[in-house]
Amino acid sequence: MRILVVEDELDLQEAIADGLRIDGYAVDTCDNGEDAYELLYEVNYDLVVLDLNLPQMDGLEVLEKIRDEKPELKVLILSARSSVNDKVKGLDIGGNDYLAKPFDFAELEARIRNLLRRKFVQENSMLSFDVIKIDLSKRITVVNDNEIALTKKEFALFEYLLLHKDRVVSQEELIEHVWDQNADIFSGAIRVHIATLRKKLKAVLNYDPIGTKIGEGYFLLEKSGNENA
Repeated sequence: MRILVVEDELDLQEAIADGLRIDGYAVDTCDNGEDAYELLYEVNYDLVVLDLNLPQMDGLEVLEKIRDEKPELKVLILSARSSVNDKVKGLDIGGNDYLAKPFDFAELEARIRNLLRRKFVQENSMLSFDVIKIDLSKRITVVNDNEIALTKKEFALFEYLLLHKDRVVSQEELIEHVWDQNADIFSGAIRVHIATLRKKLKAVLNYDPIGTKIGEGYFLLEKSGNENA
């Protein structure tokens, strides 16, 4: 999942971004409204953490533009404006949630998980693929109470493929949603990550669950065998 953090307090911005990257999210950052708007135009984010007190373009104006152009994008408002009126205004304009500063990072994590869960799987924090259980809250994969040792990036790839299992996912889409703006990524690196993920899943399932369509991308295959084209 790829998240944009828009926050002009640079220490806080860095702390949020680092914490979310540890959780396995791809995170881009910026510190003003105009840069935020440009990034939102260029990249298909899964969620935005948006401060309201921004230079160059106020956060509420950014939010209005998001709702005009990307109405389905999840937005978590993050602001020192903690009055009821401020919260109501932010939610009325189109924020999906509102967290007042100061806040505990664990609460921010929980709210982000909840918004992403609503986007893809309503209120269910657990997904399944064959005998594998995927806990989106703890960000782990389990078979018969035994955890599969996936790296953060492998989990993010598996999660994204599973949430879009009804179609082929291109390499470009994986780069856009699983890696952030600072990543120096190329198609060969994606193939390496897919190969290691495939090996770990195949060891559990006794079949290859990741299909490949040459020139198109990857898809999950919940049955024996693989269908390469």
